[in-house]
Amino acid sequence: MERSSVFCVHMSLKQRYIFLLCLVGGTIITYELTRSFPETRRMDRVEGLRALSPQFTLEKKPLRILGGSIHYFRVPRAYWEDRLLKMKACGVNTLTTYVPWNLHEPERGVFNFEGDLDIEAYLHLAANLGLWVILRPGPYICAEWELGGLPSWLLRDEKMKLRTTYLGFTDAVNSFFDRLLKKVVPLQYTMGGPIIAFQVENEYGAYATDEQYMLFTKEALLSRGITELLVTSDGRDGQGRGGVKGALETINFQKLHPEHVKFLDEIQPERPKMVMEYWSGWFDTWEGLHHVFPAEQMTGVVEEILKMDMSINIYMFHGGTNFGFLNGGVDFGRPVAKPIITSYDYDAPLSEAGDYTTKYHLLRNLFSRYHTEPLPELPSLQERKAYQPAVIHKHLSLWDSLQFTDKPFKSEKPVNMENLPLNNNNGQSYGYTLYETTITAGGVLNSQNNVRDRALVFVDKQFVGVLDFKTHEFALPDGEGKRTLGLLVENSGRVNYGKVLDEQRKGLVGDILLNKHTLRDFIIHSLEMKPDFVNRLESSGHWMSMRHQPSFPGFFQAKLHVDGSPKDTFMKLDGWTKGVVFINGKNLGRYWTVGPQQTLYVPAPWLHRGDNQVIVFEEQKTDGKIQFTTSPDYGMTVDVQ
Repeated sequence: MERSSVFCVHMSLKQRYIFLLCLVGGTIITYELTRSFPETRRMDRVEGLRALSPQFTLEKKPLRILGGSIHYFRVPRAYWEDRLLKMKACGVNTLTTYVPWNLHEPERGVFNFEGDLDIEAYLHLAANLGLWVILRPGPYICAEWELGGLPSWLLRDEKMKLRTTYLGFTDAVNSFFDRLLKKVVPLQYTMGGPIIAFQVENEYGAYATDEQYMLFTKEALLSRGITELLVTSDGRDGQGRGGVKGALETINFQKLHPEHVKFLDEIQPERPKMVMEYWSGWFDTWEGLHHVFPAEQMTGVVEEILKMDMSINIYMFHGGTNFGFLNGGVDFGRPVAKPIITSYDYDAPLSEAGDYTTKYHLLRNLFSRYHTEPLPELPSLQERKAYQPAVIHKHLSLWDSLQFTDKPFKSEKPVNMENLPLNNNNGQSYGYTLYETTITAGGVLNSQNNVRDRALVFVDKQFVGVLDFKTHEFALPDGEGKRTLGLLVENSGRVNYGKVLDEQRKGLVGDILLNKHTLRDFIIHSLEMKPDFVNRLESSGHWMSMRHQPSFPGFFQAKLHVDGSPKDTFMKLDGWTKGVVFINGKNLGRYWTVGPQQTLYVPAPWLHRGDNQVIVFEEQKTDGKIQFTTSPDYGMTVDVQ
């Protein structure tokens, strides 16, 4: 593609606005920008971030990037300013954020840039707080996020080759970038905005299956009016393979190895060196331990990086939460893929709930040496409260809830989630899918490893076992006559990193055998548990009193009473097993007693004074109440290796 010309005429520099007429790709577009930088800045003479010498320059003045990652999609919008102010007070001068394609385009051609996904508002806020921005728009972001940020509807194409120049993929990328980049082009630094650089894709060196792909992605940015500095980033496993001509290569790591820095010097002599992701901690997976990285060790490495005259971005500065079903999965060549937990605390300088940690204070002391003016005072912390337990007063079985789902789909063979005829033929992305068929005998049920990722198995609505990556078969009980076999399959989180992205279809991805005979004739129910389903569920008259014995799986309803202004809290489900929690219709995420995580973060902006509606989907058991605490419990810890 040819790069489009971008010509801008500056109509006014009055007060806090800039008006631009831009010719982008032959189309005249008018932009109105909120000013965030000094009025003396002359837009027609601005020189953006440059990497032409051993040190970055901005407007021809030396610049050391002291960056921090905070993802807007992992933080309630009401807390964006709180988290960014705390980051700025630590001495960070640059915000970095990914852009999650799967949230912004949940169905092909259906876009969402509103509310918690209003990326323009987030970038304007950063500018108003005096932060520069490095934007990492993907299309692939990794980020321990579902499918690395790629929308699941791409996988409806059985020939799909993600992160390549396969036409089905590039067409979809172009459509998304058409919408996204139109919003961020006017927020570039040389147009008066905060964005000083864009990252081309993400860690492609570890994937590197198509030598033309990075060139395509770079041109997809340039052709839509991106004029700021371009960068790439790779870990040591991809160093030297993920770059593209015209973009500065940067590196990602946690422990400093001189050979990595030496490599950057060799391939880019006399250019700035930057650690795009300095990992402040690590993520956790279910059935594992909570990873921690000692504060003194972390800041010691940061100090060494800065002494080498390198720029740095702390990943994560504040991790936030994998609300809903958006956690990713891990498959580093292990025989069993592992889903990531709901919390993305990451042992970061700012905790999941926005608290200052030892890392924060050590980092602030270190970064202060690189500022000529005193750092801002620390913003106050959010209050927290341990609310009184919420007592379960109603329940509704899974089977009774099916009337509130979309019409079931009949199929001779099992159909994976992505290829179900739902959501305007975009398939099912997240949640659970129930597959039912008729059997006439007991015997050995064998999944042939076609369950993705975990299935609760029922005979006539009675739980009989679990099939997953580890358990592929077990014996069904004998019985007389026709019986209904049900498999409730959970998408536990599509893998977000590695060369298995094309294989991340969920649900039943192939045939299931009973006594070596292939099962056929399925009725398939989709349980995505979207907000409209939860609302229908809540308002239905089918709930049963707890005086009646509940069946499992099921939905359970309680009220959290809040006196006065809502406060942050953590929910603790002792006596429960595994499921999902909704509060006032918001999906807080998954819980599971296997840990390590034992609490769910409940942000105050999602609560209101008075009674708050809590609905829990629980797979196996409950003790009848939900408890609250002021402190998170992330389980037993282990040092990052």
